[in-house]
Amino acid sequence: MGYDIERFVGYVNEGLLCSICRDVLEDPLQAPCEHAFCSACIHGWLVHHSNCPEDRQVIDVSLLRPLYRYMKNDLNRLQLHCRNREYGCEMVCSLESIDRHERECEYSQIPCSNAGCTVQIERRNLDGHLAVCEYRSRECPNGCGYTILSAEDTQHNCVAELRTELELLR
Repeated sequence: MGYDIERFVGYVNEGLLCSICRDVLEDPLQAPCEHAFCSACIHGWLVHHSNCPEDRQVIDVSLLRPLYRYMKNDLNRLQLHCRNREYGCEMVCSLESIDRHERECEYSQIPCSNAGCTVQIERRNLDGHLAVCEYRSRECPNGCGYTILSAEDTQHNCVAELRTELELLR
């Protein structure tokens, strides 16, 4: 499946659209008849068909080739909005660099890194969440050396923990 055409800024040439999904080409391949498709779209098509979806010429997966360089260059120069626009990201960058930006985007929804926590949070807010997450762990402030979860804070008893450990060592 291609890139949603609504994400792009300005005009997108019809030749840069996949004729299967009608979105902007993603990981494009070209048939011998010079029609271009998203890699995933044409591979899915060829599972059930043995011809080009545009002109019905017979094609085989082994005949698919990368796009011509000038088309690839045109595709890479297209400008599009970050997929995190709905969360507030205003970045517009070239198709060639969008993956790099989106991997690092401060508005990306990422999971909390604490075991057991199921919260999805924007990357830019992760540090604030980690400071108050009920699943965060830390060393006991009383000095027994145990790692405790914040949720266990009220039940933690250093003396009882150390006695249990001493019994296990005997």
